[in-house]
Amino acid sequence: MSAGAPAPDPRPLAGVRVLDLTNVLAGPYAGYQLALMGADVVKIEVPGAGDLARQLGASPELNAKGLGASFLAQNSGKRSLSLNLKAERGQEVMRRLVERADVLLENFRPGVMERLGFGWEALRGINPGLVYCAVSGFGADGPLSDRPAYDQIVQGLSGMMDATGTAGTGPLRAGFPIADVLGGLAAAFAVAGALVRRERGGEGAYLDVSMLETAITAMGWGASNYLSAGVEPRRIGNENATAAPSGTFRTAEGDLNIAANKQEQFETLCAVVGAPELARDPRFAAREDRKAHRGPLREALEEYLAQRPAAEWEVALSAAGVPAARVLSVREALESDHIAHRRLLHTLPFPGEEGRSLRVLGSGVHVDGAALGPGRPPPLLGEHTDEILREAGYGPADIDQLREAGAI
Repeated sequence: MSAGAPAPDPRPLAGVRVLDLTNVLAGPYAGYQLALMGADVVKIEVPGAGDLARQLGASPELNAKGLGASFLAQNSGKRSLSLNLKAERGQEVMRRLVERADVLLENFRPGVMERLGFGWEALRGINPGLVYCAVSGFGADGPLSDRPAYDQIVQGLSGMMDATGTAGTGPLRAGFPIADVLGGLAAAFAVAGALVRRERGGEGAYLDVSMLETAITAMGWGASNYLSAGVEPRRIGNENATAAPSGTFRTAEGDLNIAANKQEQFETLCAVVGAPELARDPRFAAREDRKAHRGPLREALEEYLAQRPAAEWEVALSAAGVPAARVLSVREALESDHIAHRRLLHTLPFPGEEGRSLRVLGSGVHVDGAALGPGRPPPLLGEHTDEILREAGYGPADIDQLREAGAI
């Protein structure tokens, strides 16, 4: 590297160009993970409307500005290009962008891109090295492929909801859109893998990501127990089906998660809380005994745990080698010393407003010891349209003509 030359970007996907045609959550989340890894993600949005997530969030003020919290959460680091894919000139721009792209990411219903003239076969003809990633609720084919998909629908169809809750509550959804997020992570992982294959062989790839299938695979042993032993998960609340005592326990102040899954952990737990006799009780002597007597074991432990707050038990049990931690609120988790040390939160200028800042989540992955965060705030709708078109070879007069033709 010559003296004075800028250091190369150390992020794994630096130099990769992604065309992000996604909306709302699963697709944008995938694009955000790629951006955090260094990719140049160009978010292509419908002129005048943009991503629906711009209108979604807890703040009506932000929703009205097209900067809903849902949008702010997963679009930092991207550039926004407004483009009308139904206009002839807009399609011309799209073809030129595809020629220069490495990845195209979309989460329309199956068939929409084909009707626009931009299905996999058409785009592969333009750019044989393109990695085309389609994220949908149920995949590109099959009996459910044409259905609309939302996170809760996928949670229900995957078995996740049936396995969550208690006998009294009935099925419960997770308190956040887990199926969408898992689909986005799977898409980002698949794109990275396809880029490695292209680096070795030169060919692009068509990636068909199903949120439903991804959600089912994430259930792990919950599905494996049925496949291997014919046993379906039961709704047992915060208990761990594989061990006891392993769940959430009441203390003098606050709830405490304990995962004493090993025999030595259980015996240490009993000693630390001041109840060594529980380890000698025949009902609790071995793993299967404890699972069969969860209720009495919980009652006995909570009598001792009621003597101190969860924060103190967390320190004492963790120091003794028993996995234990408080149940925190979202606020408490985000403001914890550990998260601050890991530099997960990143502060950016608020889009379009001087003197105001925005905090967003970065990546849960550190690369060479560095925490990965976005390099720019979430974009205003169409904020980078002219800039991106200039990079694609359009001059000022060309851009004016595209605007007059309703293409941008």
